[in-house]
Amino acid sequence: MAKRFIPLTEVSEILDISSAQAYALVRSGELPAIKVGGRGQWRVETTALEDYIQRMYSQTADFVRTQGEA
Repeated sequence: MAKRFIPLTEVSEILDISSAQAYALVRSGELPAIKVGGRGQWRVETTALEDYIQRMYSQTADFVRTQGEA
């Protein structure tokens, strides 16, 4: 069974970014996450990460399209 939630360390590995960048995505609200446990560990739902990735593909396509017309 696939995991529903993953820690920010896994998010940073999947996106090939630093842990600080993953944390910044969560803090800015770009990537929805929850805090769990006594120490307040951040967890991201795998579906939310996939949604984020799809949004970034869409934004990148829009950027390329508009920059190509400039």
